[in-house]
Amino acid sequence: MKQKIIRAGLETLYFTGAHLALARPFGGVGAILTLHHVRPPRPHAFQPNGLLEIAPEFLEAVVTWLRRADIEIVSLDEMHRRLVEGEFGRRFVALTFDDGYRDNLRFAYPILKRHGAPFTVYVPTSFPDRMGELWWLVLEAAIAKNDTVELAMDGVERRFACADVAAKRATFETIYWWLRARETEDELRHAIHELAARYAVSVTGFCDDLCMTWTELAELAADPLVTIGAHTVNHVILKKVPDNIVSAEMRMSAAAIEAALGVRPHHFSYPVGDASAAGPREFGMAARLGFKTGVTTRPGVLFPEHRDHLTALPRISLNGQFQRLRYLSVLMSGTATALWSGFRRVDAA
Repeated sequence: MKQKIIRAGLETLYFTGAHLALARPFGGVGAILTLHHVRPPRPHAFQPNGLLEIAPEFLEAVVTWLRRADIEIVSLDEMHRRLVEGEFGRRFVALTFDDGYRDNLRFAYPILKRHGAPFTVYVPTSFPDRMGELWWLVLEAAIAKNDTVELAMDGVERRFACADVAAKRATFETIYWWLRARETEDELRHAIHELAARYAVSVTGFCDDLCMTWTELAELAADPLVTIGAHTVNHVILKKVPDNIVSAEMRMSAAAIEAALGVRPHHFSYPVGDASAAGPREFGMAARLGFKTGVTTRPGVLFPEHRDHLTALPRISLNGQFQRLRYLSVLMSGTATALWSGFRRVDAA
């Protein structure tokens, strides 16, 4: 239902032309795009994490559209410079990929290399170390392979019947948002470990299957088009951990990347990244630790005022469930995100 409402809103803004009429006051000076996976579509009907992946053909179409729209694709360093110096003669976009998936190297990189388009990959360092826990995929796998799923939730053993796709989707939504509502990261991870043990799903196995090694990351990092950014060590939801863990996750991720690749990252991405995952404490910590920028997943375009909030920058998600260029046109106009944010130009609270 939520997807249908969002899609209807995007369609309305596009076909009424409202996004063009309102682009001047709401379009800002540029935007940062969020991507995760770039890979060919999978045939499975149950793909609750499908919003995190787009097809290579869509990425190609996006880059082509940006060029034709005279929107310059820039690195994060160049974006930072323009925000700091107030140089806004031409709209710009920075392309960012979270988590360091191998398909970024296999499918996205050749497209962006051919177009000469700079981009950033944010790496949680436990992923190339092969110790990372992609818990949202553990949940998907446990539900996908079973007709019933049981989990202790709030002290009560819950049993979910999930024999068909609709039931599996409902089960995923219920458990996922219950996990996201846990007060601490330890509670979330404990529940996932319990689920993984019960249904024989490897908690760390997805790193081998899906994430780049340090050698593969070094291959990317050797290209001047590529920036490697920090994304914590363990992909923790930072708002759910105490101050010392927030600091350690940020510092140690930067140190690990520098040790492995020879270049210290100056840009940071908050895992999950919405208002429930990162806020003023995390933004301030990133600034104090010397990161030039910090990106959230709060939806929005960039305005000159973001010069004063460089570690609380919004992004626009290229959502795998909305792979239409007309949706990109609406999102880049700033109208949809302005409505979403209540017309706030900066959302850093």
